[in-house]
Amino acid sequence: MAGSLATGFVCALLLAAAPFIPATENGVTGAVLLDFGLGWAMLAVLSARFTDQPQRWAAVPALFMGAGGLLLMVFGSSARVVLDWVWPPALLVLAVWMVLRIHRQLPSRSARWLLYPLIAFLTLVAIGGSYAAVGAAVDASAYPMPGQLIDVGGHRLHLHCTGSGSPTVVLQPGGGEMSSNLGWIAPAVAQSTRVCVYDRAGRGWSEPADTRQDGTQIATELHTLLQNARVPGPYVLAGHSFGGYYTLIFAALYPDEVAGMVLVDSSDSSPAVNPGSASPGAVGSYDVLGRVAALVSIAGRFGLARLYAPVEAGSLPPRARDEVRASIATANSLRSTIDEYVQANASGQEATSMRDFGDKPLIVLTAGVGVAAAHPAAQDHLATLSANSLHRTIDGAEHEGLVATQEGASATTRAILDVVESVRSGVPLAK
Repeated sequence: MAGSLATGFVCALLLAAAPFIPATENGVTGAVLLDFGLGWAMLAVLSARFTDQPQRWAAVPALFMGAGGLLLMVFGSSARVVLDWVWPPALLVLAVWMVLRIHRQLPSRSARWLLYPLIAFLTLVAIGGSYAAVGAAVDASAYPMPGQLIDVGGHRLHLHCTGSGSPTVVLQPGGGEMSSNLGWIAPAVAQSTRVCVYDRAGRGWSEPADTRQDGTQIATELHTLLQNARVPGPYVLAGHSFGGYYTLIFAALYPDEVAGMVLVDSSDSSPAVNPGSASPGAVGSYDVLGRVAALVSIAGRFGLARLYAPVEAGSLPPRARDEVRASIATANSLRSTIDEYVQANASGQEATSMRDFGDKPLIVLTAGVGVAAAHPAAQDHLATLSANSLHRTIDGAEHEGLVATQEGASATTRAILDVVESVRSGVPLAK
């Protein structure tokens, strides 16, 4: 019995790591379920063949898990939508049934206590999965999408534009964040010009993507999003934290479509140590971190992220705060966030492609407290990208506070509107 279950566990790890299994949540989860099913099948077959206590009931969990794994691997996300609702209650019923069968057909007390912890774990998974599915449905009803979904090729991204006037401001939230994290800034900017916020793939109301989401891909998808949504440029781009990477990359890829920039305590970038080397998840490389990210993101399907979400976004306006918490609680957001940090080095290297912003208005905002020793110098360097730039250090503001607190967000809004006014008037930024 122990050998059968251990074999299933070991095979689950090996198959999840196999190169022919795609490094996606559906692929890795499907592989794990298939091998868990293998372990139960071995218990049913070997106990019937080599012992006088056959446990044929184990064929039922073997079939249950094997079928779930196959559905995920063959049909992917379409099967996931159904399984999120059907699988947890079915698993709970199965766990209760298994306890009854074990009590009747397995006289060995030690063998029973070998199985009971595993069944207890399956019960917790079933309860957590139901909690996550119901919670997601409640959140979807309570926080309907405020904008629209636009196809960018294989998946759709959420875009929400408000206000009127030009130039249009496009906001980039920071790493692991969504459009509602800019709940102080977007409404304030909308009082003076048109402003658009959006969610990167897998975040907020946007659909997840199967493509590698490094900085270049993110900037390219944003460009496609704005074009398909018919949002005219040139734009003033404002990016916070990791969003600074994507802002710089967008400006490097589409210089004629960017009229000005605000870098809000942008993450520090550095040139590639070995430009010819493959970054994590690159085409043709073995994506170890991607597989780990897929395994970790499964926790979101069990409701664990939902337990963490209430401690986040406490300083935002109430509506935006609740939308952020609802997004954090999803498995898609968890996976997207992990992937973003996996690609951070590649994105930082790609951001160095922006070397000259000419004399277009650029404001660099830097947090006044809680920064690394080398950070101010890196921020000074960003300000040299344009001959028409300002570098403002916001005393008393922390990195996240520049968007999450009302006072810090006011400083960020003021910088954005200063760039907007410089673009409109053609007058350089006041030193």
